[in-house]
Amino acid sequence: MSKKSAEDLPKNAIEAQGQLIKAFYEKYGNEILPIIETVLGRQGRALGLRTKKKISDNKLSTVAKVFSKSNDPESVKVISISDEKFHIQGMQCPFGLENTSRELCEAVMAIDYEYFNIATDRKINLHINKTVAAGDPFCDTIYTV
Repeated sequence: MSKKSAEDLPKNAIEAQGQLIKAFYEKYGNEILPIIETVLGRQGRALGLRTKKKISDNKLSTVAKVFSKSNDPESVKVISISDEKFHIQGMQCPFGLENTSRELCEAVMAIDYEYFNIATDRKINLHINKTVAAGDPFCDTIYTV
């Protein structure tokens, strides 16, 4: 195996999923975004249901704490957690979508959107202030009830 091909290998399942998503996006462009959003939304709902079974209450703060534990603290910074708002910033995309497009980021973020909707039993608003997918230096994401 050449050094170049070894560098392209995914480090984990999420990164491999991101490589697949990017390959489809490169081939089909914005036409593929609704499919990506639908499939990842279903994944988010499944993850939300699993989390919901493990927690004592479904407050946004509780769900946000569980979600935060699944992220690398070196790459994701929790700005604030409350029952009304969860604000995080990320230095890199776990899917490896850096410098692709905001639209692709929004489609992929269906996973988090649905996760929080299901796990909290509430309608969550997701606002992506900044995204590395659009070339921003970091991601800045706010979830509110």
